[in-house]
Amino acid sequence: MVGIVIVSHSAKVAVGVKEMAEQMSQKRVLIAAAGGVDDQTMGTNAERIFTALQKAYAPDGVLVLLDLGSAVMSTQMAIEMLTEEQQQNIKMSEAPLVEGAIVAAVEASLGHSLEAVNTAAEAASNMRKIL
Repeated sequence: MVGIVIVSHSAKVAVGVKEMAEQMSQKRVLIAAAGGVDDQTMGTNAERIFTALQKAYAPDGVLVLLDLGSAVMSTQMAIEMLTEEQQQNIKMSEAPLVEGAIVAAVEASLGHSLEAVNTAAEAASNMRKIL
């Protein structure tokens, strides 16, 4: 089963999105949050992301969802800390953070592949809200 990592500049946002995604997947999916430089400081921390990647790692792969573009560099640094084999099973997604995480968690809980989970998560950017 695919694991998921939520990367946000805010520790609270990362934990909140993780909780929502876990609830939608009935806690069947390994989901880890990596938010903030620490619990009080906004920013990203490659070591926190690395730890989250290890927690969520699954042989079927890990999908990483990010909030802002600058999280990409920290995530890339964290991925480089993994073994070469692990690195090949990590996918950084262009999906919107909240909607993408929820869709990804549901798709992963159904046993879909990393590519299928990412495709569904990225399609969440086109989801309409009823107003």
